Amino acid sequence: MNTPIHAEAFIAGAWRAARAGRRFTVLDPGDGSEVGSCPDCDDRDANDAVAAAHEAQRSWAALTARERSAMLMGWHEAILREGQALAEGMTRESGKPLAEARAEVRYGASFLQWCAEEAPRTLGAVIPTEQADRRLLVLQQPVGVVAAITPWNFPLSMVTRKVAPALAAGCTVVLKPSELTPLTALALARSAEGCGLPPGVLNVVPTRDPARVGTVLSTDPRVRMLSFTGSTAVGKLLMAQAAGTVKHVSLELGGNAPALVFDDADPVAAAEAVVASRFRNAGQTCVCTNRVLVQHGIADAFLRALADRVAALRMGHGLEPGVQLGPLIDDRAAAKVMRILEDARTRGARAVVGGSEAPLHGRFMPPTVLLDATPEMACMREEIFGPVLPVMRFGREEEAVAVANATTHGLAAYLFTRDLARSWRVSEALEAGMIGVNTGLISTAAAPFGGVKESGLGREGGPHALEPFLERKYIAVADLR
Repeated sequence: MNTPIHAEAFIAGAWRAARAGRRFTVLDPGDGSEVGSCPDCDDRDANDAVAAAHEAQRSWAALTARERSAMLMGWHEAILREGQALAEGMTRESGKPLAEARAEVRYGASFLQWCAEEAPRTLGAVIPTEQADRRLLVLQQPVGVVAAITPWNFPLSMVTRKVAPALAAGCTVVLKPSELTPLTALALARSAEGCGLPPGVLNVVPTRDPARVGTVLSTDPRVRMLSFTGSTAVGKLLMAQAAGTVKHVSLELGGNAPALVFDDADPVAAAEAVVASRFRNAGQTCVCTNRVLVQHGIADAFLRALADRVAALRMGHGLEPGVQLGPLIDDRAAAKVMRILEDARTRGARAVVGGSEAPLHGRFMPPTVLLDATPEMACMREEIFGPVLPVMRFGREEEAVAVANATTHGLAAYLFTRDLARSWRVSEALEAGMIGVNTGLISTAAAPFGGVKESGLGREGGPHALEPFLERKYIAVADLR
């Protein structure tokens, strides 16, 4: 049995309790055991963190990009050194299999490396002018204090994907991690502390009351940017609150990713890619395949390969060797998946794999494949966030694209074809911010991550990772004769 972790909040370079003295317990979703506890911060603690970040902002921005880059590279190396402990803690907090947690450590660390390398490349410009005695300059300067609000499903990489570019750009950060997985974020802060970050540059405020702390972060005028990953409903609320002080806003919200499997695809390779996409983190991934549209000619071969691979997935506690599918994060998540399953059964869908009427062993939901799905079913309209995969057959390409686009979300989409012209045609027609062609795994620090429609605003990562955290300042210099 692992010893529970007793963590503190990290504010102004110090580890401290919440002002109210309250704490809350973090539970393992796989077995219900206590992982640890941390302070239950409130609006007063959030104000302290904002004040610390505001105080540190000027001196942090004044450092050279190379100096900030060196600290981020040190943090990157520290995370890799501590990778096994971070992965085990993440598995206990979030329930994901240990192999996935190890991969997330590497993925999360890659954002620090990428942004550290990008920091010295934050370039300005000299604009040609028609007046000989003038020079027109453009500088790029940090936005200021950034509030980052991160989700539970990727408790390490969602932190670094926001914090790394903010720090690299010269911004200070107040981080509010999910109340379900705060210990991973605090462990990250501990590793950052040893890499030379000055006090107040990174602050972490755990809380059991996200609305109370979130309101401070979205309304305080000292916070100049809000970066949020989570549900569309909460994102809209935060966006409205941030409008009062005209903050920069970056939102990565919900998804409803389709996977289109065409007749000319390799059915086995497509099935393997769909399984890798759909069932990673027990389907609790915003970019995972949420629904499959398969063309009639390949449907039988694809479905056989899909059913075989889903049935072979091993479910269990994430720390058990060989486990590929962990639990859902909490009882509310399990109830939502059961509601969606019941709706599908009522409307005529049938399970060829799984389909249990209740979660096994509490929050463990068996992987399920539903055939005969139709567009009006909840499983086709809503983000499931669980290991359930609805499948619908189609005839013509135009029909599949129309069904795929019939959603308010547009984060990711996937297609499988060996026709080069179709791969371009369909990729351009799909209304999504990210497209995977013949692959179900698309996330990388080197590419921009984000969606269209109600899946969010802005992009994270890629060659322009630092841009959302920078302001362009124009300077006109006259009388130079």
